[in-house]
Amino acid sequence: MLRKTLLAASLATVLFASPAMAQDSAPVEDKVLATVNGEKIMESEVRATQQGLPAQYRQYPFEALKPMLLDREISQRLMTMAGEKAGLNDDPEVTDRVAAMKRRIVAETYLDREIAKIVTEDAVKKRYDEFVKTNEPENQVHARHILLKTEDDAKAVIKELDGGADFAEVAKEKSTGPSGPTGGDLGFFSHDQMVPEFADAAFKMEPGSYSKEPVKTQFGWHVIKVEETKKGEQPTFEEKHNELAAEMTQEAYKKLVDDLRANAKVDNTLETPDTKESK
Repeated sequence: MLRKTLLAASLATVLFASPAMAQDSAPVEDKVLATVNGEKIMESEVRATQQGLPAQYRQYPFEALKPMLLDREISQRLMTMAGEKAGLNDDPEVTDRVAAMKRRIVAETYLDREIAKIVTEDAVKKRYDEFVKTNEPENQVHARHILLKTEDDAKAVIKELDGGADFAEVAKEKSTGPSGPTGGDLGFFSHDQMVPEFADAAFKMEPGSYSKEPVKTQFGWHVIKVEETKKGEQPTFEEKHNELAAEMTQEAYKKLVDDLRANAKVDNTLETPDTKESK
C-alpha cells in the first residue's frame, strides 16, 4: 500500500508537468475511457501520456497506471476547457509557449528520424563485428581477498596462512571488507574492474596461490588468493547491442549537429573571440 501511495505521489508531480509527446507503438483497439462535458478522452491519448513520461514510469504496465493517467487527463481537460472559456487560446503567453513547444517537437522528430536512418540493426551488427575483430577478450581471474587496516595485520594473516590456516575461514573472521562473510570471494573479474594495484598483483599469481606480501590500495591492505583463471570471452551481440547503439547514436547526433552548424550562419552573442577560435 505504501509503495502505491509513493508511486501516486511521484506521478502527481511528473504527470502534471509532462505533456504527452509520443504515441504508444503497440497497436491497440481505441476506445473511449471517459467523457468530460461531452468531450471524449480516448485510450490512445492516455497511452500517449504514459509514453511521454520519464523512463522509470514507462516501465510500469499501462493497466496499472491507467486510473491515475486517466484522472490526470480528466483534470487537464477540465482546465483546458476553463482556459479556453477565459479566452486564453489567443493569449500571447500561450501562443509563445505553443510555438516554443512546436520547435522542440519538430527538432526532436527530425533528430529521431535522421538517427533512425543511421543506427539500424544492420549498422549495429556491423559495429559489433568490428568490435570483435579489434578487441581481444579480457582474461579473468577468480580471487578471494582479506582486507585489513594495517600492513602489520596483513603480515600476521599471511603468517597464519603459511601455518596452514584456511583462507576463506580467516577472511570470514578478520576481513574488514564487504566480501568477508563469504570468505572474501570476489568471483571472476577482469583487470579493469579492480583498482590497478590489486589487479596487477592478482593477475600475476598462479591459481591456488596467495600473496606473500601485503598489497596496498586506497581501501587498505589486502592478502589475495587466486582460485582460478580463465580466458576472456567476447560479449554476445545481444549483450553489447545497447552499448553500441548508444555509442552510434551519440556519434550520429554530433555529426548531424556539426554538419548543420557548418552550413549555417550563427551569431552567438555570448561567444568570446577565444571560444570562436577554439572551434
